[in-house]
Amino acid sequence: MITFDHVSFRYPGTEDWILKDVSVTIEKHSFTAIIGGNGAGKSTFCKAINGLIPFYYVGDFEGKVQVDGVDTATANVASLSRKVSYVYQDFENQLVRPRVIDEIIFSPLNYGYEDFQERGERALELLDLTHLAEEYVWQLSGGQKHLVALAGALALNPDVLIIDEPVAQLDPAHAIELYEKLKVLHEDHDITIIVIEHHTEFIASYCNDVILLEQGNVKWKKPVREALNAVDELTEKQIHPPQVTMAAASQMQQERMLPVTVKEGAEWFKEYKNHPRKMPKLVVQPGSTPLIEFDQVSYGYKTLSRKRVPIIKDLQMQIRQGERIALVGSNGAGKSTILKLISGLLKPLSGEICFQGNSTIKTSPEKLAEKIAYIYQKPEEMFIEDEVVKDVAFFLKVRDNPNLEQVTEKIMHQFHLNEIKHRDGRLLSGGQQRRASLAIGLAMQPELVLLDEPTASLDIATKREMISMLQKLDSQVKASVVATHDMQLVAEWATRVVVLNQGRIIADVSPMELFSNEALLKKASLVEPQIVSLCHQLQIHPIELSIEGFLNRIYLEEAASERFSEVF
Repeated sequence: MITFDHVSFRYPGTEDWILKDVSVTIEKHSFTAIIGGNGAGKSTFCKAINGLIPFYYVGDFEGKVQVDGVDTATANVASLSRKVSYVYQDFENQLVRPRVIDEIIFSPLNYGYEDFQERGERALELLDLTHLAEEYVWQLSGGQKHLVALAGALALNPDVLIIDEPVAQLDPAHAIELYEKLKVLHEDHDITIIVIEHHTEFIASYCNDVILLEQGNVKWKKPVREALNAVDELTEKQIHPPQVTMAAASQMQQERMLPVTVKEGAEWFKEYKNHPRKMPKLVVQPGSTPLIEFDQVSYGYKTLSRKRVPIIKDLQMQIRQGERIALVGSNGAGKSTILKLISGLLKPLSGEICFQGNSTIKTSPEKLAEKIAYIYQKPEEMFIEDEVVKDVAFFLKVRDNPNLEQVTEKIMHQFHLNEIKHRDGRLLSGGQQRRASLAIGLAMQPELVLLDEPTASLDIATKREMISMLQKLDSQVKASVVATHDMQLVAEWATRVVVLNQGRIIADVSPMELFSNEALLKKASLVEPQIVSLCHQLQIHPIELSIEGFLNRIYLEEAASERFSEVF
């Protein structure tokens, strides 16, 4: 279906080749994953398939790309888009119409297809979006917008569907649903599907083969099981195989193919003994004056028809010093709204929010920003200046802080930003942007830090680096609150989990209690990390939240986690 023949490409004004002599084929009706670290060239590779390279990005292009026998250099973006639909990592930039249904029929309508309406309705039905057809796009959550972008791509009935980070904005349950729908498109509609994906658990369950990119080169293309069993090579490149694969690989020998799914992992470890331990108790913070207190807070917005849509309903919550709080729940549950209410960017319709005893309603966002740092879901929104170092210093500079230079220098060093200090933050890789945005927030020297999806779209190595940075925040701030779909972040970082459903708190628990409660997980559209699922399969109770804990549990010896540390 797709052939790369000695393809090289570099963007205008740069000396480095982003793609370097790439030769690879992707067969018809395959389900292919593109993997590699941030900056490996994955998105550039895919943009060469739909003609954006070389027609839109007109850098130096060498070699030949063919799609279903058509040389992309002799075609154009419009003709190629009939065959190749693309949902981009920055998918909101491809949404151009006000209402959902208008957006989804936009492409088939402008191509002159007589059945444009039927195509739109079929795409809506396929992704379970029919109930949102008349909604305005700006009213949707990030995950819902992502699905709308996908529906718009499907409305063209493409031969090839490319999705860059398909689950980055989706809650865990909807992420699985999306992949199930991609599986139907692949198996029942014969669509060739290409995903750029960091979550190897999804690759293991749904993909046929894997292409590994490193610094613009195709290192290899392998069947999925063989690819994910290349444990040493993947981890060397900071790509982590599924958790069950990593656990199995920690054994001293590898005489057979390692498991890549939970079912296979349960078979692999079934002979090992479960050494019981007591359920750890939830650590309750000592009584102290809350940093933040929600008192019967409600919030919503009015549609153009003046109908009020509630988002947060009668919220009661306190945040105390020393807490690491994860806000979790399905798309549209109200997680980002709570962060914006705390920061003062939004004001409640009813009820009251107090920060250190003072009402946020009576305090301007600018004043609150002196003690509360809000790190946006889209890191590029944190950049104002044309250099990272200027962005880090911006808050201190406009407030004439006498320690400007010392604080800026310390933060730049802490977040390893000195090598890119003079680059424009909007032109950095996703991982670099996340790191820089966190540095901007910490340079404000806040008492409370709020982060919206801090690990979204990061490769595993950068994600682990981000989690490590979050763990070090305790010495710099009084409390941290994260809105996230990343259940591994919840398991490894949070001390307290606030579970939201339709604007209400349905549980306030520890990570251990959350992942031990399957009914609660289902109600909140959450899915436990793979190692927790393996514990359930093996009937290990209480569960373990980490691979190291799991290995110590079945081996009952430190050698297990020591071996794990050596390998990973």
